[in-house]
Order: sequence, then structure tokens, then C-alpha cells
Amino acid sequence: MYIDKIEHKKVFELKDEINVEVGSVASKTLVQYGDVGVTLFSLDKGESISEHTSPGDALVTITDGEAEISIDGEIFKLSCGQSIIMPANIPHALKAITSFKMILIVIKKEI
Repeated sequence: MYIDKIEHKKVFELKDEINVEVGSVASKTLVQYGDVGVTLFSLDKGESISEHTSPGDALVTITDGEAEISIDGEIFKLSCGQSIIMPANIPHALKAITSFKMILIVIKKEI
């Protein structure tokens, strides 16, 4: 089993698999296998993940709330159901406009 943090053969909503923790950023890794990572995140209102880069392309989908995502200095506002790709090796940051939850899928280049 590669996805072992969620029960198999059960209908669920990703937003219910992680809670918003007051005044903090929380994460729950679902998969970290080779060059693929799938992680749930929650950020309380006003919390942020500072600017950084990643060696892989990162697909973010907001599952609850609203976020502001900066990619190479350009600001994007996303709400529930919306997605964006943060390209590899490009600076990006996230900020919670409201408390929000997201799924992050990172795909790195095969070696």
C-alpha cells in the first residue's frame, strides 16, 4: 500500500482529512514515494509559508477556504476548488486569506 494514511475503498473528502490548527500551519503526508509527494496542508487565517523553491513542479488545489499564492512575484488568489501549478525552481510563497486547506502534489524529475 502506497497511500496508507487514509482508509482504502471508502468515499471521503480531502478537506476532512486535516484540521486547521489555531495560529499554525499543519501538514499530513499521504505519499512520499520516489519523486512523487502528496501532502495535505492547512493554514490558519494570516499564517503563511515563506518564499522558497522546490526541485519539482507543485500542483496545489484548494479544498477549503481562500489563499494567496505568490509565484515569482506574481500574486494569485485561489478559493475552494481552484488549482495552480508552481513550477520547479521558481520562488513561491503561500498566505492564508481565510483559514484554508489544500492538497499539494509535487513531481520531481527522474534521475
